[in-house]
Amino acid sequence: MSSLLQSYVAGRWVSATDDGTALRSAVDGTEVARISATGIDRAAMVTHAREVGGPALAQLTFHERALALKALALALMEHKDEFYALSTATGATARDSAIDIDGGFGTLLSYASKARRELPNDTVHLDGDVEQLGKRGTFVARHIHTSRRGVAVQINAFNFPVWGFLEKLAPAFIAGVPSIVKPASATAYLTEQVFRRIVESGVLPEGSVQLLCGSAGDLLDQLDGQDSVAFTGSADTAARLRAHPVVVGRSVHFTAEADSLNASVLGPDAAPGTDEFDLYVKQLVGEMTAKAGQKCTAIRRALVPAALMDDVVEAVSARLAKVVVGDPNADGVTMGALASIEQRDEVRRAVRGLAKSSTIVFGDPEANPGPADGAFLGPILLRCDDRDAAEPHEIEAFGPVATVIGYTDTADAIDLVARGDGSLVASVVTADTAFARELVLGVAPYHGRILVLNRDDAKESTGHGSPLPVLVHGGPGRAGGGEELGGIRGVLHHMQRTAVQGTPEVLSVVGNTWINGAPRTVDAVHPFRKDLGQLRLGDTIIAGPRQVTRADIAHFAEFTGDTFYAHTDEAAASANPLFGGIVAHGYLVVSLAAGLFVDPAPGPVLANFGVDNLRFLTPVKADDTLTVTLTAKQITPRSSADYGEVRWDALVVNQDEQPVATYDVLTLVAKPDSSEEENA
Repeated sequence: MSSLLQSYVAGRWVSATDDGTALRSAVDGTEVARISATGIDRAAMVTHAREVGGPALAQLTFHERALALKALALALMEHKDEFYALSTATGATARDSAIDIDGGFGTLLSYASKARRELPNDTVHLDGDVEQLGKRGTFVARHIHTSRRGVAVQINAFNFPVWGFLEKLAPAFIAGVPSIVKPASATAYLTEQVFRRIVESGVLPEGSVQLLCGSAGDLLDQLDGQDSVAFTGSADTAARLRAHPVVVGRSVHFTAEADSLNASVLGPDAAPGTDEFDLYVKQLVGEMTAKAGQKCTAIRRALVPAALMDDVVEAVSARLAKVVVGDPNADGVTMGALASIEQRDEVRRAVRGLAKSSTIVFGDPEANPGPADGAFLGPILLRCDDRDAAEPHEIEAFGPVATVIGYTDTADAIDLVARGDGSLVASVVTADTAFARELVLGVAPYHGRILVLNRDDAKESTGHGSPLPVLVHGGPGRAGGGEELGGIRGVLHHMQRTAVQGTPEVLSVVGNTWINGAPRTVDAVHPFRKDLGQLRLGDTIIAGPRQVTRADIAHFAEFTGDTFYAHTDEAAASANPLFGGIVAHGYLVVSLAAGLFVDPAPGPVLANFGVDNLRFLTPVKADDTLTVTLTAKQITPRSSADYGEVRWDALVVNQDEQPVATYDVLTLVAKPDSSEEENA
């Protein structure tokens, strides 16, 4: 008897109290492991996540969590060969394993990088601008995101035992929410092996992630409104979970990624012989055979101009004939097995349903092209000529199966795509940008992602079926109505958005970002002489006045080449209702302001790396005088560098106290010198 998979519960590996159920190799039917969750204390898992994992994550900033994810990805990469070897039991080829395993590691690295670039080195995320609620500016409001005090439960599908749980873990971890991972049983042995390496790495805080191998049991009964459930699987199961009394009664956050009849549309311009026609055929075959078609994003419906159906069927069939199905360990094999015998039989039933209104033009669903005890099924291509057929738009064969459907015009193509009732992804292969625009706008309401493929982007395209960490993954309607990933959007799904009202000073302290109206501190030490440890929010320099002369304006125009008439032609400038005469260049105003506030000597300020939100508010004319107020607005130490980022609020006013320019100055400022700290 093979080993029984264990669950990782409250900091220790725990076995079920029975022998469990056999999990068999998709390749030869041999027993790989056994699985059961009998006797597993799911309530203890939730309690541990809330009382240990959550507080541990709360002690870390977004950047510190991101660095932990990066370290985890690098640690797991050291065991990649081990994971690949075990992955073959799921029926995966080396290419399939790369999609799952390397794709999972890549998602961790992507979130680690994006969080450090786009989130503060803090535990609070600011959402949008400050809203002034009173005339005098003493009563303001701002939206913030904070970590929910619950657990993120993920219930995953069998087809991606590695990527499937890492893509959910990454944004939840960055958000500061602990996770409980419940893999699908059929391939849980690979998830458990990866999880063991996670625990051994010691990178993640205790309680931040736990593993449940086997039935979810009463797990959902333990949840409340601070918790979330992310489900990937069938629409029927999603519906049952969504209607769970606890999910409904306690308003548990629920998201689902379910069935998806993804479509790929061939543009009317893409006739045989064009690059786009060849790209379409190659992409369709690739999506049918990668992971043996067991991808929630695979192409199920191939929509082509009706006049090109014969050409497409012929070209796709010829390419499918070159596919070699068999043991992933054998030389020359390009497509492996389905995940289980049960899954193969389910696909066969779905093909029989599709065949009620379509004709099988390539492949034999009853044939077994691999070892006798394996879950093998060759690629199946169907053709539907029945305009009113419902089956292609309702039945998903979750395997190497696609149906070619003809359309008459753009409106018809849009209607056919929409009949899928919501999908994760659609693609259109065309060099006609007008057709692409019409189709994209027509089908976008039914999709989470759309790929437009042509000869210009083909070499860099990641493909129809590749979810990316920076793009949303999910879809409306049949696809489950959920949304995952999408960069920082995926992080915010796990956080609570709250509107906070109060004085500017209160909101500055709450959000750790100075806002207009909060106290400023002006002292004898220029802010640019302060390192990151000395600088405080609100530290300010007020510099000026500086008179702008006509000679300044003329020199700037000549020196830069910006001789726009408003700066050089008195008559034309006077006729302009916005200016009424010669005005200074906006960038001259910014340059003069910098000359006022910059401290020129070497010091903690290492560089100015940009300006954000620049607005010119009042024209500056000759003989106006400028005064600039520069205030430390946001201080973000970099965990992996000897410096941090400081954002400064810049306000330039004229002699009448009218704002003429506002913007944020971005600088890199050194951290305290360690030797100086030791000698202090």
